[in-house]
Amino acid sequence: MRAPDRVVYGGSVSKTLAPGLRLGWVVAPGWLAATLTEVKHWPDIAEPVLDQMALAVFIENGALDRHIRRMAAMYAARRSALLAAVAQHLAGWTVTGVAAGLHPGARAAARGSPRRAARAADALRAIPLDAYAQAARPRPGPVVGYGAVTADRIERAIAAVAATTP
Repeated sequence: MRAPDRVVYGGSVSKTLAPGLRLGWVVAPGWLAATLTEVKHWPDIAEPVLDQMALAVFIENGALDRHIRRMAAMYAARRSALLAAVAQHLAGWTVTGVAAGLHPGARAAARGSPRRAARAADALRAIPLDAYAQAARPRPGPVVGYGAVTADRIERAIAAVAATTP
């Protein structure tokens, strides 16, 4: 059964632009719009109107769409650089979680040493996977964030990890 008059879309620009903006949106059916506006009025009464207007212009003139396309291409190149560098320099390691987000895990080979994984995490300024694990003996490796690192720096860091760890 389709009921478009019962669907509410919501989103934010926290991950797309900046968490500090604390701006989002709701697209609701007409019958619900007045209620949502009333419910949000008092909690949002002190929200900066200028930020909201700037975001509206950013969306209306297509700048947000262009930004998203540009960043998606940039992140894809960085993800590819990470995968290529791990394949080239860290034989037996796998990268998991690349389909979503900007923080995949690099998992050491089954016989990989926890010490090497810890050094890798340190060299990449990454968090060890075991910090997120509930298992008693998780596989070693770092969680690598590539969102703010250029592709050439990713390759150099992975190469340095491979060169300095046994």
